[in-house]
Amino acid sequence: MEDKKKVILGVSGGISAYKTVYVASGLKKMGYDVHVIMTENAAKFVTPITFATMSGNKVVTDVFDPANDTPTEHIELGQTADLVLIAPATANTIAKLAHGIGDDMLTTTMLACTCPILISPAMNTKMFENPATQENLEILRRRGYEIIEPATGMLACGVEGKGKMPEPDVLISYVEQWISKEKDMAGLNVLVTAGPTEEAVDPVRFITNHSSGKMGYAIARMAARRGANVTLVSGRTALPREPFVETVDILSADDMFHAVTERAPDMDIIIKAAAVADFTPANPADQKIKKADLIADDTEGYGGMSISLAPTRDILAYLGEHRTEGQFLCGFAMETQDLLKNAAEKLVKKNVDMICANSLKTKGAGFAGDTNVVTIMAKDGITQLPLMTKLETADAILDEIMKRR
Repeated sequence: MEDKKKVILGVSGGISAYKTVYVASGLKKMGYDVHVIMTENAAKFVTPITFATMSGNKVVTDVFDPANDTPTEHIELGQTADLVLIAPATANTIAKLAHGIGDDMLTTTMLACTCPILISPAMNTKMFENPATQENLEILRRRGYEIIEPATGMLACGVEGKGKMPEPDVLISYVEQWISKEKDMAGLNVLVTAGPTEEAVDPVRFITNHSSGKMGYAIARMAARRGANVTLVSGRTALPREPFVETVDILSADDMFHAVTERAPDMDIIIKAAAVADFTPANPADQKIKKADLIADDTEGYGGMSISLAPTRDILAYLGEHRTEGQFLCGFAMETQDLLKNAAEKLVKKNVDMICANSLKTKGAGFAGDTNVVTIMAKDGITQLPLMTKLETADAILDEIMKRR
């Protein structure tokens, strides 16, 4: 995070207030200055001292508390915060906000607030679906509030339905999306590819590689945090969905070719971080290949089977040949030898603006890890990035792209 941002956590009286304790703790660990405002009913679920301990700041509960730093603390809090997250937001608190009622510290502070306000509704399904609640939420949307959709599941009242407050990591991701980065990529359409491809041998088996998708997902996340409209074309991974990114799922190299090239004309920046197969089985079997059949047909004593491979279509080369005016193309090169030589050749051969090269043999730069060591090669020179987390590396790559656009 570039600087320490001030976040107000508003907590109203719902059972899911306990989750907000983890939000406060998580944001503090990430370097945010967290200030908690609780309603009177919220304090019946979680004590103020718990939030004070987790946030590292005094908890404010009462407009007229003599312990308040100033008589107008609600004004100062509202005007100095970078972001407000109200979680849980009960139907009662939502109604007050929608109709300009300020009868406690939380709602009074919101009336004086000038920063973005995020609302996480949490309540019984029928309460959430009630027309009055829905109209109140719509009023808040029109005023620019961000409404975080509640999750579906078993509620505290024993009913299965929509109304659960999302998990703490989801709420933290909303805070990160709004204020962790300057929005220098706002309005740009960015396409990122990630993960491996799977090339079918038969309906059961396929050829793939060790890519985890972490680097591509990190780039997609950081581009979204910087304000870009991000499309992520992803092979199969074990990673959770990026919440502010449109994800297109693919399996094979051919799937990726079509998914990327169909969307490419609308993109300002394309970053090809996926590990796409160079070859695919030329004649994949329609049915599972049985070992017994192979042995029976092995009249010449080979003791095994061979697979005929055909080259896949080169997505990056296609993009280089069909790029639109002003479009920025960035490729990746994973090498085991001659890193700079191979990256330089790829830069020219594929007609792209930048290549991010890394070596499988460099400590901290291999598959599936959380760090990377990247050499950025462009037509105007070479930039060597140090060992960094993949999120930090992603941000540095985007910095280099934005310098050159």
